[in-house]
Amino acid sequence: MTVIAVVSAGLSQPSSTRLLADRLAEAAGRHLAAETTEIRVVELRGLAVDIANNLVTGFPSPALKEALETVERADGLIAVTPIFTASYSGLFKSFFDVLDNTALQGTPVLIAATGGTARHSLALEHALRPMFTYLRAVVVPTAVYAASEDWGATSGDGLASRIDRAAGELAALLSRAAPKRPAEATLIPFEQQLAALRPFTTG
Repeated sequence: MTVIAVVSAGLSQPSSTRLLADRLAEAAGRHLAAETTEIRVVELRGLAVDIANNLVTGFPSPALKEALETVERADGLIAVTPIFTASYSGLFKSFFDVLDNTALQGTPVLIAATGGTARHSLALEHALRPMFTYLRAVVVPTAVYAASEDWGATSGDGLASRIDRAAGELAALLSRAAPKRPAEATLIPFEQQLAALRPFTTG
């Protein structure tokens, strides 16, 4: 089973950020075998207070802990934020600040963002991509930005085309990657490991 975590930092309801996240997840599912793919969504809007408390105390609430574990254990990640002041939102950044800085090492990540104007599209390249590179994730080449006017666009390289291309790149990485979580059958109980060592530790 391939697990994809989807982190959405949209603040409004309904949210164009969540809509973009859902469309990316749906497209990734089409490129992968649907029956062997599980999508787990982390909506940061409801975790804002928990994230702030964790930054101050160092201890996550049960809900935040579950969200962090969802991202840590996922085989791939789709991360979507609204763009505020030419960069990712504070809520989005704060969530990844409380995530263990080795949790995304080697994880395929698709980055995306929404904004009111196309002028902010470069925030994906000067803010999001460097952040995930710092976390040693494997960021897919195509980043998806959706401005207000993109939702109704029908051109050949419109939003739908970019979503499909980015999702295909994520799926390709996931298809080649080994599962992030070890299979339970491969875990050897400690007693068996100890028994195997006994011939070398006696005498």
